Amino acid sequence: MSLSRSNSFTDADAKKADLLIIEDAQPPARGVLTQEEQQFMDSFPQEARDKAFRKVDIRLIPMLALLYLFSFIDRANLGNAKIEGLIEDLNLTGVQYNVVSSIFFATYCLFQVPSNTILQSYFPTRPSLWIAILTLSWGIIMTCHGVVQSYSGLIVVRVLMGIPEAGFFPGAVLICSKWYPRSIMASRVSLFYTASALAGAVSGLLAFGIAKMAGVGGYNGWRWIFILEGLMTVVLGVLCPFVLIDSPSRSKWLTEDERRFLTLIMAEQDGGTAGKARSSKVSWKTFWSVITSWQIYLQILVYWSNTVPNYALKFTMPTIIKQMGFKSSTAQLLTIPAYVVGAISAYLTGRYSDKFKRRFPFIALPQFLVVVAFSIMAPLAPVIKNNIGPCYFAICLACIGFYPINPGGTTWLSNNLAGPAKRAVGLGYLTTFGNLGGMIGGFIYIDKEAPRYPTGYGSSIAFAGAGLVASTILELVFMRINKKRDQVDEEEVREKHTDEQLLDMGDRSPLFRYML
Repeated sequence: MSLSRSNSFTDADAKKADLLIIEDAQPPARGVLTQEEQQFMDSFPQEARDKAFRKVDIRLIPMLALLYLFSFIDRANLGNAKIEGLIEDLNLTGVQYNVVSSIFFATYCLFQVPSNTILQSYFPTRPSLWIAILTLSWGIIMTCHGVVQSYSGLIVVRVLMGIPEAGFFPGAVLICSKWYPRSIMASRVSLFYTASALAGAVSGLLAFGIAKMAGVGGYNGWRWIFILEGLMTVVLGVLCPFVLIDSPSRSKWLTEDERRFLTLIMAEQDGGTAGKARSSKVSWKTFWSVITSWQIYLQILVYWSNTVPNYALKFTMPTIIKQMGFKSSTAQLLTIPAYVVGAISAYLTGRYSDKFKRRFPFIALPQFLVVVAFSIMAPLAPVIKNNIGPCYFAICLACIGFYPINPGGTTWLSNNLAGPAKRAVGLGYLTTFGNLGGMIGGFIYIDKEAPRYPTGYGSSIAFAGAGLVASTILELVFMRINKKRDQVDEEEVREKHTDEQLLDMGDRSPLFRYML
C-alpha cells in the first residue's frame, strides 16, 4: 500500500505505518476491512491492480480531458473573438471588455460548492448524468454568444454560462477521487488538466480557421467562433451519459475481481468496508469542518498564483503578441506553442509528483517560474517590438509555470481532506474562492496601459509570489504536524477514542498523516 508520511520515516517506519495509516490516512486499513476482504486484497496481485487502473484510465481520463478542453475553450475564447471584430461590432470600450471578461467568474465562483453538493448528494452513482446536464447547458449558452447584439446581451450570456461551467472541474476531481487512491491521483488530475493548456492552442487554431467564415450567413468571424465551438460542446454533452464512466459496480468492462478490488480499495481509503464505508452525505457539520480548516485558505492563495496571472494573460495574449508586430491571424497561431509547452509541463509535473509521492516541490517550482517570467516581461514590454524573442520566451515560460499549479494544489487538498463528503465540499470551496482570481485577472490588463501593462505584470508577480509563500507555509506546517503525530502512541489513541470517533475526526485524527 502506498502511504503519505513525513520524510523522516525509515523503511521500518513505513512498514509499521502500513498498519497505522490507510490511503486516506485514516485508522488502520487492516482494521477497517473484514478478514475475508483483507485476504482478498492481500492476494490480489500488483499486475492485476495495474491492469484495473489502466482500464479506468482509458475510459475516464480522455473523456474528462475532452470535456475540460471545451470547458476552457468556451470560457476563454473571448480573447480570440476580441481581435476578430467583437469590440468593433458591439462598440465595446476597454473597460467594458474587462467587465465582460470578469463577470463570468461571479456565477462561476458562486455555484461551485452547490454543484458539487448536488453531485455528491443526488448523483453519487451516476455522475455522468450531472456532468451531461452541465455540459449541455454551457454548450447551448456558448452558442448564444454568437447572436448577441449588444454589450448588455454579452453580459447576460457570460453570467449565465458561469453557472453550469462552475460544476465541471471540482466535479471531475471528485469523480477521480472516487476511482483512484490518493497516491496515484495527481498524475491523473494533471493529465486531464493538460486540456486547459491545450485549450489555448486548440482555441487559437480553431479561431484561425473559423474566422475565415467571416461573412457567411451575414455573420462576422467572431460570431462563428462562438456558434461552432458551442455546438461542439453540445455534442459532447449528449455523449456524456454513454461514454463517461460512473462507478465500478456499473462497469461491465471490469472483471468481477477488478470491480471488487476497486470497490474495496476506495472503501478502505475512506475508512470502511465494502458494505459499510464512511457516509458520503453532506451535512452542515461537513460545511463547518471545511470552513474551519486552516489549510483551505492557504490553498486559495496557491490557486490564485495561477488563476490571476493565467486568466489575465489568456484574455490578453493574442493582443500582446499582435503588439509585437504580427497580424491577427499570425497572433492566433503564435499562442499555440505557449499552450503546448504548458500542457507538457502539467503532465510531467503530475507524473513525477506521483512517482516521488510529493506535492510541494511540483507546485513551488512552477510558481517560481511564473515570477521569473513576468519579471522578464515587465521591463521589456515598453519596447516589445525590439524584444520579440525574450518577450515570447517569457510568455512560454509563464505557461510552463501556470498549468502544474492548479492540478497540483487541488490534488494536494484532496489528499489532505479525509472523507468523500468533506472532500466534495472542500474542493468546491477551494475552486469557488480560487476562481475569484479569474475575476481579478480580467481587470489587471488595462487597455490604456498598453503595451507597458504595469498593473498586469506587477499584479502577476505579486500573486505568484504570494502563492509561493503560501505553499511553503503549508509544507512546513504539514511537516511539523506529521512529526508531532509520529510521536503519538497508537494504542493510547485507541484507548481514548473509538474507530468511529477517529473516522469522524478526519484529517484532525492523530493517526492522520498529511501528504507533503
